[in-house]
Amino acid sequence: MSQDRLIQIKNKASGEVYWTRKNKKKVERKIELKKYSKKLRKRITFKEAKK
Repeated sequence: MSQDRLIQIKNKASGEVYWTRKNKKKVERKIELKKYSKKLRKRITFKEAKK
């Protein structure tokens, strides 16, 4: 996986982190994805954070 395309998405409530890729040429905004939280045991929104 290319390191320059790698971004970190984080949930502030639980503090959990997922790593994913982003096409920076096409997507200029910050990414928000719904992912499963193991701590909260439900789907919540994860927002892009700094590396």
